[in-house]
Amino acid sequence: MQSESQIPIAAATKRRFAVSLAVFYSAFFAVLGTHVPFFPVWLKAIGIDAVWIGIIAALPAITRFTTLPQVTAFAEKRQAIRAAIMVSALATAIGFTMVGLQQQPLALFLIYALTCMVWTPTMPLTDAYALRGVARYGLDYGPLRLWGAAAFAAGSLACGYLVDVIAPRDLIWVIVAWAVVAVAASLLLQPLDDLRRRTPERHAGKPLLRDADFWAVIASAALIQSSHIAFYTFSAINWQLQGISGLTIAVLWTLGIMAEIVVFALSPRFSLQPSTLMAIGGVVAVLRWIVTASEPPLVLLAIAQLGHGFSFGLTIVGTMNLLAQRVSSHEIARGQGYYAACNGLLGAATSIASGAIYARIGDNVYYVMAAMAAAGAILIWSARHRLTAQPQSETSGG
Repeated sequence: MQSESQIPIAAATKRRFAVSLAVFYSAFFAVLGTHVPFFPVWLKAIGIDAVWIGIIAALPAITRFTTLPQVTAFAEKRQAIRAAIMVSALATAIGFTMVGLQQQPLALFLIYALTCMVWTPTMPLTDAYALRGVARYGLDYGPLRLWGAAAFAAGSLACGYLVDVIAPRDLIWVIVAWAVVAVAASLLLQPLDDLRRRTPERHAGKPLLRDADFWAVIASAALIQSSHIAFYTFSAINWQLQGISGLTIAVLWTLGIMAEIVVFALSPRFSLQPSTLMAIGGVVAVLRWIVTASEPPLVLLAIAQLGHGFSFGLTIVGTMNLLAQRVSSHEIARGQGYYAACNGLLGAATSIASGAIYARIGDNVYYVMAAMAAAGAILIWSARHRLTAQPQSETSGG
């Protein structure tokens, strides 16, 4: 039987899929680009203290290992990944609107928790949709994903400019505006064929949750990615305390995202094994957090930010390529759900702990993050031979 990427497909259909996915990635990551660096700034502006900020910031990660796996599994079972993305985008816009009307920590915590339940499934659902399209149309994941990174940078830079122009208490409405754009973009996503009608079910491979190598991939990715948590939560606050302006903070974030874009754009040319790419990402993360912890001068801080292309971007490329190799297309949403759940479990614990640790030792929290990244790099490096020798997916696109 022909693989999915060998089935003749009209160039226009392939292009429509790629363009609509790029537009949605752009809109979704514009929300992230304003939310990740500046949502904590908004929380601080309305009077939320550091401990509560750490707890509230943990909510997206908590929902990733509680409600998210059920959502992705349900969407995959119903063959409704695209519809689930649309519903999630709409509910997210409504949720952030309600969050913006809150002032008290407990009420904000509860409404933000509900928002995260519908928001956090969007990323794994979109990646599952993307990887199905990668297999179907013979595309590469990195060049599709770079549009999200570009939008993250644009959103962060625009919001950083606004920090110096509008009251920090109004930043939430910038996030809401981008969430509304994401709703419109979700309507452009193209339908994909039901893969189960064209490809046989695979029974020979191990069930995902009993596959030790699958666990090695997602656990390593979770350790490396969660090492970024303290940076995401407290970097903007800490840099403000050091006298760095909102626009400069946005430029620092943008440097990292630009490096990430370059990595995604060049990823089809990478010849190293995906597990090696992940290990390199972990090592760069270790170096990045050690430098950041030392309160370096602005030039050195900018260089450390360029490491984001490796610590985050290279890790993502390696992870997605390994998942595309090891997980069949009809299980990819479930695999993405497990991956997000593992990230969420460790990310939630890291977020809560980092709030308490930062309140006590400030920038030294980055040394803890460096240790996490080192553990992830060691884990994936130790599993590299098994991961190279035993691919399980019947499709290899992306």
